[in-house]
Amino acid sequence: MDTKLTLKLNQKVIEKAKKYASNKKMSLSRIVETYLQSLTSENDIAEYEISPFVKSITTGTEIPADLDYKKEYSDFLIEKYK
Repeated sequence: MDTKLTLKLNQKVIEKAKKYASNKKMSLSRIVETYLQSLTSENDIAEYEISPFVKSITTGTEIPADLDYKKEYSDFLIEKYK
């Protein structure tokens, strides 16, 4: 059963997150739910991998404008599956 949740977040973070969600063709609610699930599950494998962008939103880390996210993600997967 889904339950409504109200959050107060920095406006810039919300704008970036909405754009990210739109590009991924996912709802922002689904992204937040997946992220919270990954934080709270001890041994469960998240349904979706949390991207570096989403992690950066939670930490407040700035993402360089020239970031090659495909290369970063590729490097991440190579390291993960060594």
